[in-house]
Amino acid sequence: MDDANGFAGKAASDACGIAVMAKASAPGRTKTRLVPPLTFDQAAALNTAFLKDIADNILLASRHAGIAGYAAYAPSGSHEFFNRTLPPEIGLIDACLPNFGDCLLHTIEEVLARGHHSAVVLNSDSPTLPTAFLIETAGVLAQCGERAVLGPSSDGGYYLLGLKTARRRLFEDIAWSTERVAAQTLELAREIDLDVHMLPVWYDVDDADDLRCLGEEIRRPRPSSDLSDPHLPHYPAATASLMQTLWVDGAPARRRETSVRVAAQGA
Repeated sequence: MDDANGFAGKAASDACGIAVMAKASAPGRTKTRLVPPLTFDQAAALNTAFLKDIADNILLASRHAGIAGYAAYAPSGSHEFFNRTLPPEIGLIDACLPNFGDCLLHTIEEVLARGHHSAVVLNSDSPTLPTAFLIETAGVLAQCGERAVLGPSSDGGYYLLGLKTARRRLFEDIAWSTERVAAQTLELAREIDLDVHMLPVWYDVDDADDLRCLGEEIRRPRPSSDLSDPHLPHYPAATASLMQTLWVDGAPARRRETSVRVAAQGA
């Protein structure tokens, strides 16, 4: 079932609702572009770790701004996986529709229907996204006047889109999963005369090269006093812990099926 949990201590109208577009972890069905170098079980376990870290990032941002956290999930009926995997502060929205654009629009509409002044859809492929980007998004959308917030990905897509009003046109005629997504979205925003606030470019973890970059970022020395600095890349604790078991001397380890199968199931 769906759950209206979220940012506690404030009315929904005071909070920006941020929903990560989440797919339940299942070997052979999640993060399959990472196979190889990973196995299907490892890729599914990494999906689970990403979801945990992104939920943690949303909750961290909620300490600095009026933000409520959600997971817009698929497939339908997988809410028990998310109940086991995510903190109870993260509400659930069934967002399983045939077309990805419809999934995004439905999520925006559902978040707004729950009383939030603005709604944000966030990808599930950027576990190190700086928390400051989420805080900035909430602040921009809290200002008077209609506007959108767009976070472009380095591959030409976007990792975040925030709106104050559901705008169906922004999800139509988009070549999803291509390098044209962000550019097409900006063109549609101009078409409907909607101002867009641009966030810095960030990267998605979609393939082996992205995974290598993620590993390098996680291993980069960082003073412990800076781990909660929202302006730095978010430290993805669950992902970092898992990747220690997946990689040996910078190369993928493919013989750890039992442990990662448990992790993929959200145990």
